[in-house]
Amino acid sequence: MITTTALVIGATGATGTSLVKQLLENEHYVLVHVFARKKASLSHPKLTWHVVDFNALDTWKAQLKGDVLFSAMGTTLKLAGSKDAQFKIDFTYQHDVAKAAAENGVPSLLLVSSTGSSSKSPFFYAKIKGQLEDAVSKMNFKQVHIFQPPFLDRGSFLRSNEKSGIKFLNMINKLGVLRSQMPMPVDFLAKQMIRVSYRESDAKVKTYNPKQIWKL
Repeated sequence: MITTTALVIGATGATGTSLVKQLLENEHYVLVHVFARKKASLSHPKLTWHVVDFNALDTWKAQLKGDVLFSAMGTTLKLAGSKDAQFKIDFTYQHDVAKAAAENGVPSLLLVSSTGSSSKSPFFYAKIKGQLEDAVSKMNFKQVHIFQPPFLDRGSFLRSNEKSGIKFLNMINKLGVLRSQMPMPVDFLAKQMIRVSYRESDAKVKTYNPKQIWKL
C-alpha cells in the first residue's frame, strides 16, 4: 500500500468539505490532516483536525508535513467585509501556508483558483487569484497543479442569488452556449483534483482551465 498523507486548508468551504470526504474514502490516502480555524463534527480514523490561527502560522507551521497540500480557501468581498480582509484569505493565508509546506519538503501543491484569474486583471478578485498563482508557481514544490474552475455549483452551500445564476447558466448551456463554462459541481472538482494528485507531470506547473478540468 502506498502511504500518502494529505494536508488540507479551506476544508470548511464547499470544495474543501468535499475534498476531505473524498480523501477519507480514497485508498491511496491513509492520513488526512486538516488545518482550520474551527473544529468540524466530522470524525474518521484517518483524519486529524488541527484548529489553528492563520495569523500565527509560526506556531504550527512545523506540522505542515506530508505528500500533498490541497489549498481550497476562498471568500467573497461581501462575506469578508473589505478588500483587505478578502486579500488576507484569498492570498496571504494560502501563500504563507504553501510557502511553509514547500520549505518543509511537501512535494506537491494542488490549488483551487478561478477562471479568468490573472495578476494583470483590472478586477480585484481575478487579480489576487492570479497573483497567488504566480507566487506558488515559483515556490520549491516538485509539482504545482492549479485549477481554474468555472462558476461552482456548491450544493447546500449556495445562496439564493447563486441558485438563480446556476439556473440561467444551465439554461443557456442546453442551447450549446458557454458549454465549457457550465456550472461545475464541487464534488466533481474535488474528484478531479484527487485524480490529478496521483499523476506525475512532465512540467513543474500545470494549469487546468474549465474545459481541461471537465476532460481530465
